[in-house]
Amino acid sequence: MTATAQPGPAGAAALSASARDHLWLHFARHSAFEDTDIPVIERGEGAYIYDTNGKRYLDGLAGLFAVQVGHGREELAQAAAEQTRKLAYFPLWSHAHPSAVHLAERLAAGAPGDLNRVFFTVSGGESVETAWKLAKQYFKLTGKPTKHKVISRSMAYHGTSQGALSITGIPGAKADFEPLVPSAIKVPNTNFYRAPEHADDLVAFGRWAADQIEQAILMEGADTVAAVFLEPLQNTGGCFPPPPGYWQRVREICDAHDVLLVSDEVICAFGRLGHDFGANRYGYQPDMITVAKGLTSGYAPLGAVLASDRLMEPFLQGPNIFMHGSTYGGHPVSCAVAMANLDLMEGEGLYQHVQDNESAFRSTLDKLRDLPIVGDVRGAGYFYGIELVKDKATKQTFTAEESERVLRGYLSSALFDNGLYCRADDRAEPVVQLSPPLICDQSHFDEMEQILRVSLEKSWQLL
Repeated sequence: MTATAQPGPAGAAALSASARDHLWLHFARHSAFEDTDIPVIERGEGAYIYDTNGKRYLDGLAGLFAVQVGHGREELAQAAAEQTRKLAYFPLWSHAHPSAVHLAERLAAGAPGDLNRVFFTVSGGESVETAWKLAKQYFKLTGKPTKHKVISRSMAYHGTSQGALSITGIPGAKADFEPLVPSAIKVPNTNFYRAPEHADDLVAFGRWAADQIEQAILMEGADTVAAVFLEPLQNTGGCFPPPPGYWQRVREICDAHDVLLVSDEVICAFGRLGHDFGANRYGYQPDMITVAKGLTSGYAPLGAVLASDRLMEPFLQGPNIFMHGSTYGGHPVSCAVAMANLDLMEGEGLYQHVQDNESAFRSTLDKLRDLPIVGDVRGAGYFYGIELVKDKATKQTFTAEESERVLRGYLSSALFDNGLYCRADDRAEPVVQLSPPLICDQSHFDEMEQILRVSLEKSWQLL
């Protein structure tokens, strides 16, 4: 792919200044850029991104858990161009178009069980919002109108719109926007490193964590609970894998109380865990799956809710209608890009590539355990978290001042300055998260480990 011309120092500075004056960044502390430039990423190629000064960075987060096939794939640009020339836009409001039909059929074919109905959205948060609305209306149509509440896990992220934010379990992300949508209940997550119960028995801990969902259902009243929203492997807090038997017990609980199980796979689907869907990796049957991100490798905005035939059935009768939708949900160009993206992943065997290299990625990151600041390394597929501590023996975490000074004040910028784009996060415990493009291999793992080692060693000195 031909490289684009670089803007030069003057052009780079002008772009950063304009961004400072006009662009409202997402999830960003703007005061941090009062005396420093806003980084401007101009292009990407393979596993790397480049800023307007021409500096290269390893994309250790796949953009935002999305760019599965890597940057600069001409095949996806071509698919977008061809669809734009043919049909640039048409809504799915009582009409269909071929790219949405073909993509829906393909997703249904790969989804577990009878998840044969696909409702397209624009983003992951919108997919979560859609799933909650669908759950509530489904129970109203089937004679159980009081089933409207949802259960999700502590510290889990599910989106930022009012409904999705209510399902989100991160207190700091919610406080400024309260009151939110009521009836969203939280239960413990599966962070075994900090297990409050059965800390020496992973299976028993998983059973305990799953049983907390049942306790919440019974406390609220099963006749009021509509759905449970869970990620296959929880993102926020640093990649919490499910203990053995956890998902099977959750499915039993949902069946026993007629509660829908929603697998939020906005991050975990399309190869992030080495499979098309996280539910397929861990062997459980959800009633709905929410997706986005990797569906198009981030080349175009698109999300979806995959729903079972059971959930569709009431909407096939009489005047019943799901009064929900959006202008750009199932956009023709986005659907065409998604089809080309899935073709690429299939043709290049990227799911198998992740499975084949998962242990190598893990073992490379495990080398960092010799550092006194690294308490735990956990995850699956190409999705890992490294939890940072002050004391390995006691698992003592950072104080608020230390997180501010070390994590935000040094580590986040140091990793980027040293050539690695990833996430240093302390919404739960202090963690560094890695979620690289699925094309990455041992050379990229080694590069990540080396940059992390240098940056973490300095962070320990600052502590």
